[in-house]
Amino acid sequence: MSTSAPRPAVFLVDDDPAVAHAVQFSFDLEGLDVRSFRDAESLLASGSLPKKGCLILDYHLPGVDGLELLDRLRANDVRMPAVLITTNPRPHLRARAAAAGVPIIEKPLLTDALLTAVRSALAHID
Repeated sequence: MSTSAPRPAVFLVDDDPAVAHAVQFSFDLEGLDVRSFRDAESLLASGSLPKKGCLILDYHLPGVDGLELLDRLRANDVRMPAVLITTNPRPHLRARAAAAGVPIIEKPLLTDALLTAVRSALAHID
């Protein structure tokens, strides 16, 4: 009997069910385990996050934006890499994301671009 390595975990926070479904479907086909949350509070209430994985954070979330959520996670010692998704990012948002070391993938999402960014992030974790 062979045991396979656990699939890398991807934590998606986006309040649009269509985006969550599309990402979940596409990434599942690629062997990635996607766990979806509709808002920041749901992710934070889910319990401790594993050390390995990747965050996909929508910028426009109810209550707190994606980069503020990332700041809160970092303050709680969550160090997994992140990708920010949003529509028409303004220069100040691009600067904030760059300062946080977070790539931006623009909506409407091209699944290949998002998958490439996530795979790149996962390749750099210990």
